[in-house]
Amino acid sequence: MTHAARLASIEAHAARMRYDIIEMIAEAGSGHPGGSLSATDIVATLYWGVMRHDPADPTWSGRDRFVLSKGHAAPVLYAALASAGYFGRDHLKTLRKLGSILQGHPDCMKCAGVEVSTGSLGQGLAIANGLALALRMDADPARVFCLMGDGELQEGSVWEAAMFAAHHRLDNVTVIIDHNGLQIDGACDSVLCLGGVAEKLDAFGFEVREVGGHEVEDLLKALTDPPLIEGVPVAVVAYTIKGKGVSFMEGDAGWHGKAPNAEQTAAALAELGAALASAGGEMETAVGSLLTEDPSSEGGSR
Repeated sequence: MTHAARLASIEAHAARMRYDIIEMIAEAGSGHPGGSLSATDIVATLYWGVMRHDPADPTWSGRDRFVLSKGHAAPVLYAALASAGYFGRDHLKTLRKLGSILQGHPDCMKCAGVEVSTGSLGQGLAIANGLALALRMDADPARVFCLMGDGELQEGSVWEAAMFAAHHRLDNVTVIIDHNGLQIDGACDSVLCLGGVAEKLDAFGFEVREVGGHEVEDLLKALTDPPLIEGVPVAVVAYTIKGKGVSFMEGDAGWHGKAPNAEQTAAALAELGAALASAGGEMETAVGSLLTEDPSSEGGSR
């Protein structure tokens, strides 16, 4: 796949995912649209541009691992997994329903493609570190990616895990911060000031890369370039907009954990549907080539 085709694939899947996120949360009547939408371009870049994975064999030993530390943003992960083919799209409308494989927070015992169960904030990086350390002990070249929210950085366990990654020279782990500046109670810096996130991660021993979290080409480069120094873990600080893609949700903390009503859903899907339609042509071509790529190629499925 050419670089241009890869970018088109990522952007098309991101458009599909945003539509699915709103549709499934509206159907459920509850969920977390804001942080799911802000992370969509990040997750799409990982699944269609960076990670080695195989929907036909979710436990393939050669796969890269993804840990969604901000587990309340489960809809973005489910949208990616459905679009990649880990399970049928009909499951999306069962979000948060009794007996569904798509629980309110990811459950690795129920849903194919979910690497670990998450939801209790502040624990994902520690889990990712453990995975990365085990892979290194096995001389396995697979990589581990951990997506965290910025409000989550208020948890002290995050910084213990950051020290661990640097101390153990885990350059096979990459932490990504979805830095949208908002959490359930309002602006992060009003709830508990984060200070300079990039500067903190640098001080803790990470190679820090700052990018626009909705700029797919920049995300792709930040997530694929190897560490500049061997043994130094990478942190990607992605500056995003909460609710990205739905104009009336953008930058509004009120949409952290609230489902849209019928009127709002119709407006959101109309807006996202237009974006999806404009990306649809590239999507069909990209899907066909993606799932047949050799695993040694840059990013994508097995």
